[in-house]
Amino acid sequence: MSLKVHINLILFYFTLLNQILIFGQINPNNIVIARDDYGVPHIFGKTDAEVAYGLAWAHAEDDFETIQKSYLAGNGILSKLLGIRGAGADFVTQFIGSKEIVDQFYETKISSEYKKILEAYSQGINRYAELNPEKVLLPELFPITPKKMLRYGQLQLFISSEGDYWINKVLNNDLSYRVVDQSNNLYSDDQTRGSNTFGFNSSRTKDGNTYFAINTHQPLDGPVSWYEAHLHSEEGTNIIGALFAGSPHVLSGANENLAWAHTVNRPDKTDVFVLEMHPKIKHKYRVDDSYYELEKHKAEVIIKIFGIPIKIKKKYYESIYGPTLKNKLGYFSIRTPALFEIRSLEQWWRMNKAKSFTEFYNILKMKTLPGYNIGYADKNDTIFYMSNGLIPIRAKGYDWKNIVPGNTKETLWTETYDIEELPQVLQPNSGYFYNANHSPFFSTSNNENPKKEDFSTDMGFETFNNNRSTRLYSLIEEKPTLDYNDFKRIKYDNTLPKPLKYSWMDINALFNINPEKYPEVSNILKQIQEWNLKADADSYGAGAYAIFYSKLGKYYRVLPEPKVFPKTFIINALKETKSHMLKYFGKEKVKLGEFQKLVRGSKEIPIFGLRDIITAMASVPYKDGKARVTAGESYIELVKFTKSGTEIESIISYGSSDNPNSPHYDDQMEEYASFKTKKMTLDKEEVLLNAKVIYSPK
Repeated sequence: MSLKVHINLILFYFTLLNQILIFGQINPNNIVIARDDYGVPHIFGKTDAEVAYGLAWAHAEDDFETIQKSYLAGNGILSKLLGIRGAGADFVTQFIGSKEIVDQFYETKISSEYKKILEAYSQGINRYAELNPEKVLLPELFPITPKKMLRYGQLQLFISSEGDYWINKVLNNDLSYRVVDQSNNLYSDDQTRGSNTFGFNSSRTKDGNTYFAINTHQPLDGPVSWYEAHLHSEEGTNIIGALFAGSPHVLSGANENLAWAHTVNRPDKTDVFVLEMHPKIKHKYRVDDSYYELEKHKAEVIIKIFGIPIKIKKKYYESIYGPTLKNKLGYFSIRTPALFEIRSLEQWWRMNKAKSFTEFYNILKMKTLPGYNIGYADKNDTIFYMSNGLIPIRAKGYDWKNIVPGNTKETLWTETYDIEELPQVLQPNSGYFYNANHSPFFSTSNNENPKKEDFSTDMGFETFNNNRSTRLYSLIEEKPTLDYNDFKRIKYDNTLPKPLKYSWMDINALFNINPEKYPEVSNILKQIQEWNLKADADSYGAGAYAIFYSKLGKYYRVLPEPKVFPKTFIINALKETKSHMLKYFGKEKVKLGEFQKLVRGSKEIPIFGLRDIITAMASVPYKDGKARVTAGESYIELVKFTKSGTEIESIISYGSSDNPNSPHYDDQMEEYASFKTKKMTLDKEEVLLNAKVIYSPK
């Protein structure tokens, strides 16, 4: 072992001992981890802190690598591991001042109760690293501390506020308008803009129970893929749900009293200000009648050239408006409420423990989550939907979708709208709500929707429908009441509406072309036109459409807004579809499941789904002309509140472990692909009675 490694280990253990002395040590013997048939961890402890330690340990057993990469990104050192691939995240973390923000607010804004959760989780991660040093990716990350955890949360929340979107636009000298009504992109790298949630109260269900769907569409791997867990303490926590790597508790799930889900929304949460620079004095900018000095900073990232690490420094600045970048056009500051709030994780933790709608709603009033639609249902038959967000209260008279002047304090907003001022639906007479990343102004029956005119256009709420929202509304309105089988049928519907309702493009001309006029592609065209629009794995029409859709990208990019595809582009894409089929499959009829695969390690199975259907799937080129699903249907949790308790069933795309040697690496794939779920329970005795393995962390 080299001297450098010896020194790093000594520093690691010294710092770890110091953290233990400061925080107090959790006794792992007080914690029980029970793994069920699918390897899902059910974690029991007397205190919430003990459960957090147990969660850290269990998740590290299943996916220590992703947890570490997440924290590396949040602490601005991912490039030391990944080189250029980690440089972007490292720059953003330093640009927004994550370390400084957390240092400034940690003592005053984070409650003493929640500090115990952060401390216990960090102890669990550190203990796992101590006993498994060969799995440590970068020793300087350790020991993990509560502040390091919060820095990663800060990065994710800035990204979810589209701060990174504006950084890229400024760096690329692209200051065009933000497209508010674009819920997705044909070939966007950001495949997290999905999810469905819907709920029915007893006025809509035949058995008088309350039904609720958590139906997230996330990447199937990586830092924002889901991990399922059951957390149970004697301090009032008992919840089954999902979380991201590095989270010390559930982010969406169901407890004995209530359940909630998130879907991505896109109100306008971030602004860019152009500074008026002094004509002669460098780095001075004018605001009203005064000049201010830009604060100067340098971000450091590491890239590797021929295996040699090279340190790269990039200048950035700080104005009274926020972090600032210079490009060919001038100096631009980025401002979003997420830059001033570090309590989001604490709010989620409190949501875990809520026992009633009133308590849950009061927790929302903490106003720490920068965005996300919230769907809700509870045992008291309450259903609720809100388009949540930290949305600035902006001065009238400015074009807030575009760049705004940074030369007047009139544009320097400091407040956000209160929860009560956001679009929401509570206990509608219709008996249902739904959201599929579309407009909050279509959330329930037509006469009970929030009214668009009641909200300032400067808030930037979506106004569109999409394929999923159109289909959901149609299915919900089919019957005056429904049973649980109807509820599941809606959840697992995989049919596109006709006409198609993509919010980002119009390709409906595809269905109006006469195949006889285009004999070269008539077979492909007929398959699509005669298709029942169901994205089944064994469907030839869905296979033809999926390959055709994969060919649209280059045409989409050159089309002006609105993206209405002309017949010429469609015919060209159909010709490419035919060529693809013949080259890779040797035939003109290809099932969707032949083309599109769910892949985990060496396992490869046919899979349903297309973009923007209820059971959505996003795929990328794979091998031999096939596509591999990378995002879409991920964690699914279906909840029924009955008089006898909370009933839960769930499924995840692969399995509970990222370890290829684990039996739970891929053991949920077949059920997932067959629209099946597994039964889950909040009952501690039942869990322990049926557990496959029971142990304590070390």
